[in-house]
Amino acid sequence: MSNEKPIACSASLNVFLDEKPLYYKEIDHERVHHAYAILKPHIRRPKTVHLVGTNGKGSTGRMIAYLAWKQGMDDEGSLQAGNNHSSFSVGHYTSPHILKFNERIWLNGKDASDELLEAAHQKLYAILGKEMSEALSYFEYTTLLSFVVFEKCDLMVLEAGLGGEFDATNVCDKELSVITPIGIDHQAFLGDTIEEISATKIRSIQKSVLLAPQPYDEAVKVAQQIAGEKKAELFSVQRSAFSVQKMALLHEIAVKKRWGEYLVDNAMVALQALEILGIPYDINDLYDLELFGRFYPLTENIRIDVGHNPLAAQAIVRSMQSETVLVYNSLDDKDCEAVLRILKPKVKRVEIILVDSQRAATLEKIEHALQHAGVPYGSFNYEIDPNENYLVFGSFYTVEAFLKSIGFQK
Repeated sequence: MSNEKPIACSASLNVFLDEKPLYYKEIDHERVHHAYAILKPHIRRPKTVHLVGTNGKGSTGRMIAYLAWKQGMDDEGSLQAGNNHSSFSVGHYTSPHILKFNERIWLNGKDASDELLEAAHQKLYAILGKEMSEALSYFEYTTLLSFVVFEKCDLMVLEAGLGGEFDATNVCDKELSVITPIGIDHQAFLGDTIEEISATKIRSIQKSVLLAPQPYDEAVKVAQQIAGEKKAELFSVQRSAFSVQKMALLHEIAVKKRWGEYLVDNAMVALQALEILGIPYDINDLYDLELFGRFYPLTENIRIDVGHNPLAAQAIVRSMQSETVLVYNSLDDKDCEAVLRILKPKVKRVEIILVDSQRAATLEKIEHALQHAGVPYGSFNYEIDPNENYLVFGSFYTVEAFLKSIGFQK
């Protein structure tokens, strides 16, 4: 065995990641597994929850992580003396970020610091070596980076980036898989039908799986079939399984937090996930949870939501106020006309905001969709009328562009 000390990366994490392409025409699904095999002996794996689905992964995962972490905290946010769970540590890996990369790696109530991420980067690079570190994609490397950050945690919550079976987050074992609502999205990668998309996502399960309420019966059938094949225990979230008192409290929290109804559904999934894992929680802790970017009330008359597909639009339209001004843009691979038709009953007009992304839809495509949907529109002029209600919606890039335009800082 060589006694040579591994060479750390001379580039900082931000510089290192900036040199990686975000997207690839062809993906090597085996590469991240080889990298994880190198990393695995050097770190420990916490109890792991893996979330896959089309919508709701970010908010459901954050609820699971937050409630689990808060179990050992007192009212002032300090560890409770003498509490058997006072050292319970939780990490949540989510993507993409809105304003800063640190948002992707949440640890014990806050985004990971620059210093912590840099130390994890240097450790990961030294373990994997130059060739493997540089070969990994942006998402693959940052997934393994989160494993290093979370190695001392008691619980790790992983959100799949795309799909499930072949996603980088699926390299490690997990105690529970959570399947959030599945719809039509990313057809180029996942398939053209609900059955194909569901199978690609749900084949990531292992021994235990929790199925959130699904908008398509086909997804339920696929889950039942794959769970049977893998001899996995399948749980389904049903409102009837929650007591009247618990549902009343969830709705009370939703009203106070100005949540959309779909976030109540996501909260039910999170609560049942914790029960399956045997992790105690206090629903009242949800009063303090901020779900930034998830139908989030930025001000009294502005909400922001990172949703971007028809399934997200269907969830959000039920909670929108009538005569809302929609600040909108879309990525090119999204069915923006379908999204606009769904939101149309609550939309007064659309204001198109420019976004900085190679994946953004062309202005011509957005205007064509608006004309076909019969929705009045214009350009976003970076002015907010205090007498109007606004929803910023369409993608993470759309929300990012809006927040930067008003000088918002988290």
